[in-house]
Amino acid sequence: MLLVIDIGNTNTSIGIFEKDNLVNTFSISSDIKKTQDEYGIFLLAILNHNNMVSKIKGAIVSSVVPQLCEVFKGAVLKYLNIEAISLSHKSKMPIKLTLENNKEIGADRIANATAAAIKYKLPCIVIDFGTATTFDIVDKNANFIGGIIAPGLKIQANSLSQFTSKLPKLKIEAPKNAIGKNTICAMLSGIVLGHQCMIEGMIKKCEKELNSKATVVATGGFSPILFENSENILNYIDKDLTLFGLKELYYMNKD
Repeated sequence: MLLVIDIGNTNTSIGIFEKDNLVNTFSISSDIKKTQDEYGIFLLAILNHNNMVSKIKGAIVSSVVPQLCEVFKGAVLKYLNIEAISLSHKSKMPIKLTLENNKEIGADRIANATAAAIKYKLPCIVIDFGTATTFDIVDKNANFIGGIIAPGLKIQANSLSQFTSKLPKLKIEAPKNAIGKNTICAMLSGIVLGHQCMIEGMIKKCEKELNSKATVVATGGFSPILFENSENILNYIDKDLTLFGLKELYYMNKD
């Protein structure tokens, strides 16, 4: 079995693969204050609970939080006796990075682009709804040519509450109408439907620059909320896309 760990700014997603099958997933908060031992004990506990400790034979870590990458690698080594692979722009991959500075590319975006190139018809646009909403664009020749980074839904919602006196905090959900009849509905319309309109417009601009229609894949927890009422802008929702990409990259780099 393979342990894959995707460390995001807000949450860390953990997957367990048995060959090509994702058999279990877990999620915890990404907290730079937690120690190697705290994360190690957590990993050991969830694996013990699922009778998987002795079955884990490899691990890969992807992180956009530099402080936590080594913490998790240390935890895996100390508690599972496994030396985890750390994903970076220098790793072997089935795509070619063609940005001005490949060092700037987040490891999660490399995993997303890898998964897109393996699973879907190219060119492909991957939209990942995390703390930020990111677009990763892979052209027809499997080149990772760049992307888009925008504030995520939670950032927008928190900003409205933080910087205005009368606007409340709210739960992110799809509004029934564009015209809000109360403050909450008006905020949800601006945040969710406004985000959806941004995505629709950006997809059109990306396809124009690609000079081609693209396969559009969404991942991340807010994908269903954003696209449940959308009209033909999305081809697939793939919530485990990043974990799948990490699994593929592990096998390319394990030696």
